[in-house]
Formats: sequence, C-alpha cells, structure tokens
Amino acid sequence: MSVTMQMNAEVEATPEQRLWRAVIASTVEEWVNGPLRRKREAEHFLFQDEEDYRTVCSSAGINAEDLRRRLEKIRSRELSEAEARASRN
Repeated sequence: MSVTMQMNAEVEATPEQRLWRAVIASTVEEWVNGPLRRKREAEHFLFQDEEDYRTVCSSAGINAEDLRRRLEKIRSRELSEAEARASRN
C-alpha cells in the first residue's frame, strides 16, 4: 500500500521542514509496512501522542489535526477490510 502525504505546495518548504516531513513519512511507512513492534510504536505516535506529534507536525509545516484525520480514514478503511476478510473465513 502506498501512502501519499499531500503537503502545502503554496510555500517552498525549508530544509528543516523537509527533514521533519521525511520523519513523518517514515513513521507512516513503518505504521503501514513495518514489523509489528515498529507498527505499534508508529501507531502510538500517530494516533495517541499529543505533545511530540504536534511538535513534529508543526516543525514540518503540517496541520497536525488534518494529518491525523486523514490517517484515521486510512486506519478505519483498513480495519473494515480486515473485518470483512475475517468474516469470510
């Protein structure tokens, strides 16, 4: 599954913002495709952490609430698909 994060294209990102965006992208990638322990750590950061998550998003120039909302949609869809697969077995 490919995860695409839409960034604010109106303003050129600074090198620092690009670095923090790469951190977020790496965390999302671990959440989607990583080994179980890394998935759990990434999921905790993306969905439960408040302070560090907001700081990282702010440093990346990303709206933390908007990103979390988008990730929640992905998570909900994945859970629904997993439940559908389980009910067929």
